[in-house]
Amino acid sequence: MVQKTLIASLLLATTLGLRHAAAPTIGQPAPDFSITDTRGNTQHLADYRGKWVVLEWFSHACPYTIKQYATGNMQRLQRTYTGQGVVWLSIVSSAPGREGFTTASKANALATEKGAVPSALIRDTAGTVGHLYDARNTPQLFVINPAGLLAYAGAIDDKRTADTADVPKAHNYVAAALDAAMAGKPIVVQLTQPYGCTIQYAEQ
Repeated sequence: MVQKTLIASLLLATTLGLRHAAAPTIGQPAPDFSITDTRGNTQHLADYRGKWVVLEWFSHACPYTIKQYATGNMQRLQRTYTGQGVVWLSIVSSAPGREGFTTASKANALATEKGAVPSALIRDTAGTVGHLYDARNTPQLFVINPAGLLAYAGAIDDKRTADTADVPKAHNYVAAALDAAMAGKPIVVQLTQPYGCTIQYAEQ
């Protein structure tokens, strides 16, 4: 009985360890994934090799996400960079019954209402993609270069508040990373500590 309990405990620890994998490393291949978006299309990261890709974790219920969308800042970023050929994937990893969870139709309606223009909107309700990237907060962003390597990971900016008045004063790490890298220059800040609301995975 004791041996069976020990084995079960070890299996549980292993499972949790796999779900909470180590965060991907800057300069290393970004974890690949294939998932259906809110329009029923498959979003396979490997299909975007040769393009810059932004992964944006968000939650409509999070004040820190609301800060970025209420000011139009996130929408401006989406328009600016998708207009330059960047693939922008907005991802919500809230589990059913948890804060931030929506149906696909509701997610699309909210995106339209806010004027959001990502390349695709993804409901990662099982947390599969979120755990691959060790995403912890909303908003949290990752920039992937055309070679499929992680180029930036972390916070959207350096104003760690939910105050909309801070947006114009903020240094936007994501914009700085994309502007520099797409111009053939080095990214000065490649990794920052994300801030915001805790992503509401099923096991939390």
